[in-house]
Amino acid sequence: MALPLVVGVDGSQSSLNAVDWAADAAARHRVPLRLVHGSLWERYEGMKPATDPERPWDRVTAEQITDAAADRARRRGPEVKVFTEVVPEDPVSLLLRAGQEAFGVVTGARGRGELSALLLGSVALTVAARAPCPVTVVRGGTPNRRGSFGRIVLGVDEPAGEPAPALRYAFLEAEAGGRELAAVRAWRCPAGEVTDDLMIYGDPVRAHWARAERALDDALRIPERDHPKVVVRRETVEGPARKALLHAAATADLLVVGAHRRHGHLAGLQLGRVAHTALHHAPCPVAIVPERI
Repeated sequence: MALPLVVGVDGSQSSLNAVDWAADAAARHRVPLRLVHGSLWERYEGMKPATDPERPWDRVTAEQITDAAADRARRRGPEVKVFTEVVPEDPVSLLLRAGQEAFGVVTGARGRGELSALLLGSVALTVAARAPCPVTVVRGGTPNRRGSFGRIVLGVDEPAGEPAPALRYAFLEAEAGGRELAAVRAWRCPAGEVTDDLMIYGDPVRAHWARAERALDDALRIPERDHPKVVVRRETVEGPARKALLHAAATADLLVVGAHRRHGHLAGLQLGRVAHTALHHAPCPVAIVPERI
């Protein structure tokens, strides 16, 4: 059986949005859907008497949450195989463990216990920063979450030999959903910099723009060859990458960015400024794809 798409559910509206998004994604990729609930957080909400000593209240509540989410997923994608699991474990540990054998992990932007003032819930942020597989945080407006734009935005780094996992992921998503892929490469023009390109083009702005164009072409060459049906739109933008991506994501179904592992650090992924900004402010769902060491 194919690896499942894992979704963390807790009964919040945010997690139900994640279930909807994940059901659609599971149908596109023809993978099963695994809905998991980590119930340990209930212990910090205050204990309540159990009506049945063999079925404690927190277990009953957890099963109700997962059953409701499963019903919702089956209505959304009748062809998708849906499994549920309730584990007496904190949500972060559960999702990180489940992510070791998963097609991907999906979470809502905020959970039941998060303060409304927070831009992003702690569970979503921690899982996105540490999971060994792609993590999608479902956030943004309803049209973006429902895939109304038919467009995926990909942030492109400097090419380094083989295509980065984020590129491969974005092309697979675009191909599976028949959507356009906007590959965005941001560039800056430091004052006073002298390069070979400057000698060729004369104008510093044109030199940096040309370098960004070449970097984009180099990064996309192999994925475009492997996925010829994907329509790719190249965008080179002067300015900070995080600003360029947020602007492009306004009319996107998904924003895909890569994250790099810290060498020798158990925390897993180090979310750079671009990924961190996207998770907190993007107007659409965000996929964080771990890069290989």
